[in-house]
Amino acid sequence: METLELTSLEAKGTSSKWLAFALCVVSYMFSGTVSTLMSVYLPVAIPELKGQPVSEAELGEIGAYVSAVFLYGWMCGGLLFGFVSDRIGRVKSLALVTALYGVCTCLVALVPDWYSLLALRFVAGMGVGGVLLITTVYISEIWQEKSKAVILGILAVFFPVGIVTTGSLNLIFSDWRSAFAVGFIPVIAAVLIYIFLPESDKWRVTKSPSKKPEGLFAETNRANLLSGSLIFGSVLIGLWGIFSWLPTWVQTLLAVGENGQKERGLIMILLGVGGISGGIFSGMLINRFGKKKTLMFTFATCLVMCCVLFLTNKTFSSIIYVETAMLSFCFGISQGALSSYIPELFPVAIRATATGFCFNVGRFFTATAVFFIGSLVAVLGGFGNALLVFTIPFLVAFVITARSK
Repeated sequence: METLELTSLEAKGTSSKWLAFALCVVSYMFSGTVSTLMSVYLPVAIPELKGQPVSEAELGEIGAYVSAVFLYGWMCGGLLFGFVSDRIGRVKSLALVTALYGVCTCLVALVPDWYSLLALRFVAGMGVGGVLLITTVYISEIWQEKSKAVILGILAVFFPVGIVTTGSLNLIFSDWRSAFAVGFIPVIAAVLIYIFLPESDKWRVTKSPSKKPEGLFAETNRANLLSGSLIFGSVLIGLWGIFSWLPTWVQTLLAVGENGQKERGLIMILLGVGGISGGIFSGMLINRFGKKKTLMFTFATCLVMCCVLFLTNKTFSSIIYVETAMLSFCFGISQGALSSYIPELFPVAIRATATGFCFNVGRFFTATAVFFIGSLVAVLGGFGNALLVFTIPFLVAFVITARSK
């Protein structure tokens, strides 16, 4: 009887699936933009908010707070709004989190100081964390089984598309406050989501209590839970530490007085384009070599490319564009491969809960690590040396992956 009801409910929503996918794409894509928009404008935003020029060390310290609170918010949102969506439904919670990060992004254009910026970035991070979780769950529940994996893979590519959008905004808007008006787009999307999207039939049917699954921390799951959290957390530390600060590092390589708007914008575009192409290419590598070998190769290549980038460039030159593109391509492969690797470490009954745990515990370590980059800049004598430290997590991920079953 339940199967018949579910089939009937799914049939009613068939005509709305593509609209649902399109709005989820908008929400997902602009979460990528919002996540990286402050990174590219950091060198010009912080001095304005301080009302005076800032040193490289001070920029690193304040920027570390800004990056860290966003990632802490992302982690909290990923944990909190998954729980909320199980209680009030996918559509209402998706509209809520999309509006949340959109409104907070718009309000950044009005902040009087960097303390206010911290609060808004934390709440925006919560919204982004909720969006990335709920869009994936919602699409997986409303889409037909035979094409679900393809659609989810396409959805995931739109986060780096959002990063490319960040780079484009930087090229268009020299005024950083104007760029943050992009938050109006997810606000409009949130309204459309709330009004037009059908609720997940599977969520409706399964609201009633069902058989309790095996516990998340059961002995059979502990090893994979630990390794999954460490691998994903390590990669996030390396990825976000470098992504967040690469435009600022590029600015320090330019001659004093150079604006750097073009260089920072192009770097951010390359990070996004590399992520997109690497994510798409990851499936071919996995099919050819398997998940484990693909991840090990990718982590090793990330380590090598980071060393090349930060050890061989003391002034800005065009070769940095090429090296950044290669590094971001490897980043993209790692994210695509991990999306397949980590969920399959766990039985189906607890797969979503366990995967969410691995992803969000990793974000806690990431935010904490990124927070200390300001101190590293001062101690190690520059952003290049500080970012070089963020290559170590790729070595950790390589070793843990090699030792896993």
